[in-house]
Amino acid sequence: MKKLFPLFAAILLMAPAAMAQDDTPWTTLKPGSDNITVEGHIPLGGILNTMDLEIEQELSRPYAYVSRGTVGPNSERGTDIIDISDPTNPQVLLRWRMENPDLHTGLGGMDIKYFKYEGRYYVVQSTQFGQGPNSDLGAYILDVTDLPDASSVREVARIHEPEMPGGFHNIFIYKHSDGRVLLLTTINGAGAAMYDLGKAVSGDVENSYVGTVPIAVDENGFYHDLYASWNPDKEADLFYGGGMGGFYVYNITNPEMPELEFTMTGITGVSWGHTFTPSPDGRYAITETEYQYAPLRMFDMKEAMDGETENIRTPISAWTANWKNLVHNHEVRWPFVFVSGYHDGLQIFSMMDPENPTTVGYFDTYTGPRDVGAMGGAVGNGAFGVDVRNEDGLIVISDMSTGFWTFRMDGFNGWNGEDWGQPNISSVQNWDEESKEGTK
Repeated sequence: MKKLFPLFAAILLMAPAAMAQDDTPWTTLKPGSDNITVEGHIPLGGILNTMDLEIEQELSRPYAYVSRGTVGPNSERGTDIIDISDPTNPQVLLRWRMENPDLHTGLGGMDIKYFKYEGRYYVVQSTQFGQGPNSDLGAYILDVTDLPDASSVREVARIHEPEMPGGFHNIFIYKHSDGRVLLLTTINGAGAAMYDLGKAVSGDVENSYVGTVPIAVDENGFYHDLYASWNPDKEADLFYGGGMGGFYVYNITNPEMPELEFTMTGITGVSWGHTFTPSPDGRYAITETEYQYAPLRMFDMKEAMDGETENIRTPISAWTANWKNLVHNHEVRWPFVFVSGYHDGLQIFSMMDPENPTTVGYFDTYTGPRDVGAMGGAVGNGAFGVDVRNEDGLIVISDMSTGFWTFRMDGFNGWNGEDWGQPNISSVQNWDEESKEGTK
């Protein structure tokens, strides 16, 4: 295990104050803080057509996967596979694209995750297509076991939902305590669907559907982002969803019959939730709502986790890089939160004191025009996806217009929750663990 405690104080000394003013410290001449090093960068081509990304966790498999969708003027729709065996010199191994690209409409590739099953490695690419071919396609699955041989990559399954067209906007892959590998997906107007990926890649896609996590405020409500993790105190698999009305926690230990644990609704300024990520121990939450000027809001969930209340509506703190913008996605490696901040690029803040989050590093990956972007205020451009490799601390960013980036932060050489007095739980899954049934 990598002991990081002695380095934490040094990192804080290099940190700027939390940003909440017009002027940011990052400029074209000095885009990053002194403790952030750019390892590598590769443009992927186009404007506003690079979406989310995922990095494999094993050092022996140095691959990153980038979703290619489009809200810009071109039509890149598919998946880029990138070799990061040398993080200072990333190389595109394969640009996988949907067949008949001229016939497809809509966003295309959106979210992407990888998993391991029975010794083989797979990538799940979520898709959203408009009228025309594959309007009901939610995801395709690629077998990437034999990389770096690009010719070995093959499609093994597609998940269609003809009764709920529109695709899967976001996905999360979770190694359930019963041993199953579950794909959690957003679906139009019907909560969050769950699929057994073992069945999907074994030729039984038609019977891979497991169940649906409802949304407490409306049985036809929507989720935007999804997360699941094992809670050691409750000895349960918990689902965390941001969507219509706020944020929701469900017990999915029995995925076929999800049970509501508690809600986080009625929050001032929050009509719907975007992203909802718990701390490794399940006490604190980092949440996002995707509109201009919105900060990340942090909550203490202890009373709800202990059964003392059914709803939480008051955050304990908030953080933003620049009040004029907003952040997009984030990854939690407690106490650090790694943020893809659209116009503000890579941002990293510390939750060591959850009531006083503090910026500890940054690098602006987007220096283009601030009036060219999606959503109100044209704020949707720049850093879109972020991920962290726990083994060595490599940080990766997908930027909607500038492409793929790799970074290092001084003193952050890897992550294990136990080094910080926390369970070793993050979005990273232990694919080789058979199940947690013995701990129940």
